[in-house]
Amino acid sequence: MKKNIIAIDLGSNSMSVLKMNCATKERIYAVTKTVKTADGLAQSGTISTGALERVVRAIKEVQATIDFTDATVKAVTTEAIRQASNGEEVLKSIAKETGITFEVINGNQEADYALLAVTKRLELLGVSPKSFVLADIGGGSTELIFHYGDKTIAKSFKIGIVTLTQSHNGLKEISDAIPTVMADLRSFCDEVYAQYGKVEQLIATAGTPTTIAAMKLGLTYTTYDSEKIHGMVLERQDLVNQLGALLMMPKKQREISVGVGRADLIVSGVLIFEEIYNITGFECSMVIDDGVREGVAFAVCMKSFM
Repeated sequence: MKKNIIAIDLGSNSMSVLKMNCATKERIYAVTKTVKTADGLAQSGTISTGALERVVRAIKEVQATIDFTDATVKAVTTEAIRQASNGEEVLKSIAKETGITFEVINGNQEADYALLAVTKRLELLGVSPKSFVLADIGGGSTELIFHYGDKTIAKSFKIGIVTLTQSHNGLKEISDAIPTVMADLRSFCDEVYAQYGKVEQLIATAGTPTTIAAMKLGLTYTTYDSEKIHGMVLERQDLVNQLGALLMMPKKQREISVGVGRADLIVSGVLIFEEIYNITGFECSMVIDDGVREGVAFAVCMKSFM
């Protein structure tokens, strides 16, 4: 086992890379690149040539920036590749072009990695809720992970910010569709609550919660600082306020605030996020900016140093 781990999470909208020292847990390098893996997937059922090219280009940019030779590399990918009829061919092309072999993980594995990352961060924050529900709002799927001490119940749902945006026309249509498309999440939550009781806290991770938290702090896409995001509390009204602010911004200002090509996705994400408040029965949530990428890194390090 090499002393460092490079964890790569290829999601439906973004690719996140983390290089970490396994012994010290020092973050040597971290970056998230918008690659729009699932762009057009809702219509075509396939990963487009353009998306493949963006992923390959992003990987090569990272390979040109950091040393891969002193690290174990673990690369995973999620819902977009799971759904795509050409997913296997896309991964073969990525491996041929970059030398990086991706493992397609299922929704349960995705939830496990996210939960591991979040529990590690909660320890660092000195926060220890007896029970919580973690909402991981991705580009192609959303995971709800209920954690009751030594008991975890998780499920992945095929609703994400990219697929929702590209399956509906405009804010009004998306808003009207939310209760129906998220009905399965509500049923799952009701079943878990009926058996185990309501959890103490709602915790949220991934791009939408962290972007709304950043907007609340006055941070932009380029001044974003994850250390300022960890542990932030978002009231339901914060979602309403920041969504309203985003919709009022001119296009150029939106791009500065949340990044090029992300505004429409964040709007969909906020609607998903707000419905999760409704479903879980909370008026506020804690935001954590660690997710699958960090979970993969921790899992590899733990396995190698046990």
